[in-house]
Amino acid sequence: MKNRSLFYLPALALAGGLFASSAARADDAATAPVKALDDGLIATMKAASAGQDFQTRYTALAPIVENAYNFPVVTQNSVGFLWSTLPAAQQTELINLFTQFTIASYVSQFDNYNGQTISILPGEKPLGSKEIIATKLEPADVEIDYVVENTTAGWKIDDVLLNGTISQVAVHASDFSSLVKSGDASQLISALQAKIKKLQGG
Repeated sequence: MKNRSLFYLPALALAGGLFASSAARADDAATAPVKALDDGLIATMKAASAGQDFQTRYTALAPIVENAYNFPVVTQNSVGFLWSTLPAAQQTELINLFTQFTIASYVSQFDNYNGQTISILPGEKPLGSKEIIATKLEPADVEIDYVVENTTAGWKIDDVLLNGTISQVAVHASDFSSLVKSGDASQLISALQAKIKKLQGG
């Protein structure tokens, strides 16, 4: 029995290592869109301090944000329960505009680099089938948590929790509710277009 136990130990250790590696890979995959976004935001701040104009920074950040977020879901949840009543053309336009608005907001807000860092805090928090990835912006000591979900295209962000509690999607849904009527989002479309223009300095 003693010899058999010795024989099984390497196999058990190997199995444990495989399970640990699988868990690490899952954690890495869940944090990947947040890590990519954080790196992109730091690069955006550095570019702004180096004198790059808004449009150049926007163009550089856009593919990173588009890949990190699940914008169809974010937009639908931000519009709220009237989403299903909107024509397909308006839904598509809203997704495109909300994507542009999000990118422009990031470029506008992250416009100066003074040694800031953004770190991912240890320990993902489960939220049903989703995960909450906590980050901290230093030295401002601001916590920004991202809700990520594993989609057919990989892990994607579908909400942001400011100070760890305030849902950005819920805030948008509240702001947008008066601009959407059953079957018509033309007011919201116009409002988003105006916001994007203002952020771009137009």
